Amino acid sequence: MRRHLENIYRLGLKELISLRYDFVLVALIIYFFTYAVYAPSKGTQMDLINASVAVVDEDGSPLSRRVQDALLPPYFLPPVAISVQQIDTAMDSGTYTFVIDIPPRFQADLERGRRPTVQVNVDATAMIQAGSGANHIQNVLRQELAGFATSSAAESITLVTRSKFNPNRESPWFVAVMQVVNNTTLLAIFLSGAALIREREHGTIEHLLVMPLGPTEIMLAKIWANALVVAVAASLSLWLMVQGVLQVPITGSI
Repeated sequence: MRRHLENIYRLGLKELISLRYDFVLVALIIYFFTYAVYAPSKGTQMDLINASVAVVDEDGSPLSRRVQDALLPPYFLPPVAISVQQIDTAMDSGTYTFVIDIPPRFQADLERGRRPTVQVNVDATAMIQAGSGANHIQNVLRQELAGFATSSAAESITLVTRSKFNPNRESPWFVAVMQVVNNTTLLAIFLSGAALIREREHGTIEHLLVMPLGPTEIMLAKIWANALVVAVAASLSLWLMVQGVLQVPITGSI
């Protein structure tokens, strides 16, 4: 048993030395845990920020103005009032991401128990903002209508949802950590396969096969050596890139 462990240990050291001189793989590891973490975190905008919105207020009631006032920054730019005839032109030109059409007698119909329809036109070419923005507008309408229809006494108890580790739900906090996890998974598979291919390219696979070594020893040696490299690289990425450069606070033990 001791001889097997020693073989695995020494073969692993040999693997680390071989990796040290493989400049392409070393550069790939550095890239995966630096730029490949930084670029998606900074370049991918998952949040709804400063979305352009126009409102066609055909009602002119206090409730319709209340809905417009609820479209607040930093999620939306100040709403712009337009007419019904301008909707198609504004959407075709991409001037606004969202156009909300509030119908006539909107407040009066609600007070009589009817169910008026609010039309929300969405520019789907802005894919990320279109999806999250439409949901946000739906929530705004739901909250304002509920607040209008419900008495203040019934609203004395309010359910408030908070995110514990990311209160503002900033997408770079999610993306940065997820990129480290994704790249760790990818490299853990890739490096072990590349280690065997490197042996074949260098012509040393035959040397290993004729040595008094078992297939399990060769396999385990490559696994622990590359797992160590990935673990060290991922830890440094968490400390230096995620916490240091991207300023993402990590709660708990790394």
